[in-house]
Amino acid sequence: MLRSVLLCSLLAAAGWAAEHAVLTNGAVLRVDRHEVEGATVRLFVNGGTLEFPAALVERFEPAPGTGHSVPPWTQQPVPGATPPPPSPQELLRQAAERWGLPVEFVASVAQAESAFRTHAVSPKGAVGLMQLMPATAAMLGADPNDPAQNADAGARYLRELLLRYGYSAPLALAAYNAGPAAVDRHAGIPPYAETRAYVQRVLKQFPRNPE
Repeated sequence: MLRSVLLCSLLAAAGWAAEHAVLTNGAVLRVDRHEVEGATVRLFVNGGTLEFPAALVERFEPAPGTGHSVPPWTQQPVPGATPPPPSPQELLRQAAERWGLPVEFVASVAQAESAFRTHAVSPKGAVGLMQLMPATAAMLGADPNDPAQNADAGARYLRELLLRYGYSAPLALAAYNAGPAAVDRHAGIPPYAETRAYVQRVLKQFPRNPE
């Protein structure tokens, strides 16, 4: 069930689109554009991308109309006004929506990682509310000390891990905690007490977030 929720969320990206991708199950996704590479379709949605098997797509159609809505988080503030900085929960919401993930799932990871503390630093050097290691942040082109970039990069990394492990939340979470190499080496969740407890903690919190 959880895998189905994550798969549907990855496919149900927001609008602001130039074309429609019609899936074989009847769902219609609004996207900016698409690319086909062999048996894989890459959809470009609101600055992010989604990849999944081309067999899931029946056809592409032009989106009706020429107007494009502006996502609320990109609207300009009133001149002269000083808006308050977004809360950690709002940053996580924006990141989850950009990368097509359930907000509750991303928030559960952030809660387990840092309890939503944007400037948390672990003894191992992981930084921010998504506790990105500097090397991982560099790989994703993000500044881990910037809360918005940290949240966005963490959500993007989660999405990549979900795609890598066939939308299996337990395996993706294990890889987020212990690294993909450990998951691949053990062909599943590594036999580390910390990693197994982490996976259970995030999945237990998943239905209750965001707060």
